[in-house]
Amino acid sequence: MTSLSDNPPSPLREDDRDTAVRRLQEAYAEGHVSHEELSAGLDQVLAARTHGELAPLLASLPEEKAGTTSTIAAAGGRIQRRGAWRVPRTLKVESAFGKVRLDLSRAVFEHPVVDIELHLGTGKAKITVPHDAVVDVEGLRTGWKDSVYTPRRHSPTGGPTIRITGAMGYGRLKIRHARR
Repeated sequence: MTSLSDNPPSPLREDDRDTAVRRLQEAYAEGHVSHEELSAGLDQVLAARTHGELAPLLASLPEEKAGTTSTIAAAGGRIQRRGAWRVPRTLKVESAFGKVRLDLSRAVFEHPVVDIELHLGTGKAKITVPHDAVVDVEGLRTGWKDSVYTPRRHSPTGGPTIRITGAMGYGRLKIRHARR
C-alpha cells in the first residue's frame, strides 16, 4: 500500500505558474498583499518546481475568482462568432448537426489560457485563431476525420494559449492562424 508521501510531487506546468502570478498580482491590486509580499511571492513562484512548493503561498491569498464559462448551442444550423467579441475563459460549443465558425482573430482575450470545448455530432467546424496564438488540440477526439491543423514553425510569443477539447462525430475541424 502506498501513502501520499510515496507519490512523487507533481511538477509545475507553465499554465500553473501563470495562474499563480496572476493571483498574486490580483491580490496586490486589491490591497491584500504589500509590495514586499508581492516581490517575495513572485520570487517564490518563479523558483517553485512542484505544486507543493506553491501550496502555502496560494493558501495565503484570497480565493481565486471563478472563471467565466459560456455555452453556445444549436440543434442544427450555423453557429458563428466573429469580429471583436469577448472570449470567456471556457467556451462550450454544442451542435447536433450544422456548421461552426469561430473567428478569434479580432476577439478580446481577458485570460492567457482559453479552453474551447467542442461537442459536435455532424458538420464541420472552422476556427481562426490570432496569428500569435498557441493552439493545443490534444484533448479533442474525432470519430470520422482527423483535425486539420499545422502549428506555426516560428510562432510569435505573447499570444493566448487556446486548448481545444471535446468530441466530434462526423465532420472535420480546421484551424488556421490569422494573417496579422
